[in-house]
Amino acid sequence: MQMFMNRYTLHETFIVHKYVVDEWEIQPSDHNYFEIIFVEKGFGYHTINNVRFPYKENDIFLLAPEDTHHFEIEKRSSFTYFKFTELLFSSKINLPDRKFWLQRIEQLLHHPNIIPGDVICHEADRSIIWDIHNLVLEEFKSEKVYYQEIISNAISTALSIIVRNISEKYNSNQKNVPVNSAKIDLILSHIRQHVYDNDLTKISFLSNKFNMSQSSISTYFKRKTGESIHQYVTKYKMKLVEYRLQHSEFTIAEIAYQLGYTDESHLTKTFKKHFSMSPKQYRKELAFSE
Repeated sequence: MQMFMNRYTLHETFIVHKYVVDEWEIQPSDHNYFEIIFVEKGFGYHTINNVRFPYKENDIFLLAPEDTHHFEIEKRSSFTYFKFTELLFSSKINLPDRKFWLQRIEQLLHHPNIIPGDVICHEADRSIIWDIHNLVLEEFKSEKVYYQEIISNAISTALSIIVRNISEKYNSNQKNVPVNSAKIDLILSHIRQHVYDNDLTKISFLSNKFNMSQSSISTYFKRKTGESIHQYVTKYKMKLVEYRLQHSEFTIAEIAYQLGYTDESHLTKTFKKHFSMSPKQYRKELAFSE
């Protein structure tokens, strides 16, 4: 296996790996980065989270943290990996821009590989992503003035296009799934996508959207998940609060506002029930452990 351009820059918030391989020698492993993988040449099979599918030249894959993957090479292949953390976008701190960015990252974080395989469904978008790939590589190599900002904005644009394609593929695939077997997945997906808007996760709204009575959808949800809708929404929000405490500089009040809590004290009370400490204490312990 040949490997080159293995560089750690941008304070390790953005890494480029380039591989040219006849046989994949790297064992399946977990990772802490988001990864966009570009297939420059070759073909074979790619397995993500135990789902195996063919890959070919010009395919583009997205991996979220905690995904596992490996390749089976049938023809000599070359790959470019863009590895990055959400800190790559830490300069985007102004509301609402930073808030929207966190929402997009969180959706990826909690929806890893809903649709396995190549993430692009529109060839025009594929061309744009590959142009961005070329731009990022050029900026990464040359390190000209403003290159960090250019890379951050380029990856931001690429992810926006990828998320759009994933959403379209997911919605398209759902149309072909029998409603009875997929309804709980559709309900869960809706809640995760709209968790920032309290009105769109109320039982009254969900019952209308999914054509069920309020008592029926409540019973159905509890039977399928072991939790009430309210419990699920609250626990999911707590995951997002924890993530924002770890990965953003937002105040507790700002996080409360972003996630639809009436005020900071309401968020603090709920957080304390789940974590046995306040959000401020959680942040202090996190800072101390580092």
